[in-house]
Amino acid sequence: MQEGEENLTQIIKYVGYVCIIGRPNTGKSTFLNTLLWEKVAITTNVPQTTRNKILWIYNDEDSQIIFFDTPWIHKSENFFNQEINSQALSSLSEWDIILYFIDSTRDAWEEEKYIEEILKNLEKPIIKVYTKIDILTKKDIPQWENIVTISSLKKLGFDELLKKIKTYLPKWHPYYPEDYFTFQTMDFRISEIIREKIFLHTKQELPHSIFVEIEEIEEQENLIRIISYIYTETESQKYIIIGKAWSLLSQIGKESRLDLENIFWKKIFLSLRVKVSPKWRKNEIIAKKILQ
Repeated sequence: MQEGEENLTQIIKYVGYVCIIGRPNTGKSTFLNTLLWEKVAITTNVPQTTRNKILWIYNDEDSQIIFFDTPWIHKSENFFNQEINSQALSSLSEWDIILYFIDSTRDAWEEEKYIEEILKNLEKPIIKVYTKIDILTKKDIPQWENIVTISSLKKLGFDELLKKIKTYLPKWHPYYPEDYFTFQTMDFRISEIIREKIFLHTKQELPHSIFVEIEEIEEQENLIRIISYIYTETESQKYIIIGKAWSLLSQIGKESRLDLENIFWKKIFLSLRVKVSPKWRKNEIIAKKILQ
């Protein structure tokens, strides 16, 4: 047993696993980025940004809470979207508590009714979290004990939500050292940053037609060299990503590099290349590889 592991066995805190679900663009990733002061999940105004389950570890003086930010849940006949749904739904039975994020600025759609039906069959503590309360609400928020309202922009309601979560957690030894905050690989974090920049610079329908794959990483003492491929479904999408005289691809690369330098505290050399992979969202091998 290592020294850090020995120290963990001498500490008692509120410890447990919390799964976050909700419609696309309800603010799950923004909440977690703000809570941990660390960018792990990408955030954009485009719905359905999150594709993978993302694990976060929050530590304070009396708790260690392991959050799972699930992909978006919605009905779809597309294999890739069905696989995302499958991952999200499989998480619900694994965790101690479920946070159901609801965007207070949007009316309820079929997706919200779909989630409500799923939650009816779960014998888990469920806390409804109404987000974006700093903006004019479109919902009548009921007043009962398992509802919390938050604003990630102004960090409102966070203390109340954490306090409510702790009431459902057992006291136990922390599972992870206090300096852990995620178990995402370097490849994943790099590919997500690149994908975020593509979301921010292209039309709403294009980002869902691309995936990013890290071909090579060479890590040195003060430098990380990265070769990455951006895959599109069509030639026309490829040329949109590249832009006139390679302008858009250069901008995506520059912004990605700056973010990555802030994350890894090293100089980044980033080489981006664009390829076409027709109908990749219907390819089960590619879909499962991306979502693993």
